[in-house]
Amino acid sequence: MLGPVILAASRSDRMRRLVSAAPVTKPVVDRFIPGENVGQVLPVIEELAGRGLELTMDVVGEDITSPAQAEAARDAYLELIDRLKPLGLGARAEMSVKLSMFGQALDGGHELALRNVRPVVEAAAEIGTTVTLDAEDHTTLDSMFAIHEELRRDVPQTGCVIQAYLFRTEADARRLAASGSRVRLVKGAYKEPAEVAYQQKHEIDKAYVRILRTLMEGEGYPMIGSHDPRLISIGQEMARLAGRKLDEYEFQMLYGIRGDEQRRLADEGHRVRVYTAYGTDWYGYFMRRLAEKPANLRFFVRSMVTKG
Repeated sequence: MLGPVILAASRSDRMRRLVSAAPVTKPVVDRFIPGENVGQVLPVIEELAGRGLELTMDVVGEDITSPAQAEAARDAYLELIDRLKPLGLGARAEMSVKLSMFGQALDGGHELALRNVRPVVEAAAEIGTTVTLDAEDHTTLDSMFAIHEELRRDVPQTGCVIQAYLFRTEADARRLAASGSRVRLVKGAYKEPAEVAYQQKHEIDKAYVRILRTLMEGEGYPMIGSHDPRLISIGQEMARLAGRKLDEYEFQMLYGIRGDEQRRLADEGHRVRVYTAYGTDWYGYFMRRLAEKPANLRFFVRSMVTKG
């Protein structure tokens, strides 16, 4: 299994230096990350929105070691919101945030992350959009869900992410579906031990389907985070059986992956949101994209062989 090896490499400073220095890296990274700053990604946002797609924006970076860095992450999102405001896109361009960027892993991290993310959530609501709290490794989830619950008291549309490979997620899904939350379901992209997570693809896929059924039959707003054609088809059928209208759920896919499928679904009337990351600290995000799907790794290796 290459996935765990790549995830381990995502935490290696030596591999970071090696990959970053490779001549081929930038053009390959550009496939997944369209810019390093707000000015570079605004045209991408407008282009995707003009094609009938929606977006969720992620300012990449997770290695936060000081409160000052966490505040800088907060300010980066506030700048994004300020730049989105005149575009008038409303909920078509939301934001995804990792609480690790807001100081969750520091001393007093739970309170620090809540204090930093709250103004982002409130500012997003003021321009007619919202924020989704990304899931990270399993040790952070109780804190993430508690912050999610707290934020929803004032901004009910605040969303969160759940990961199908974790044993706990079926119970989390039942609780969130009953509460009417916005929930993005993904397979999971962190290396988790066998004590807390399924390790085999077929087990993860089965869990994904069970959890998706819970969300579709619940009171919330499901967001299907997958590029898997089979799971997309199952999601469409589940939505039909649950009597959901096309605006009562959505598909989410990564920028740079299966663009034709994104457009096909949008042309059929489905809501399709493109997860679009930007920023200079791209390495961890990029390596997880390689780990998630063998085709991404083959694309990168082929590029290194042919262009390196």
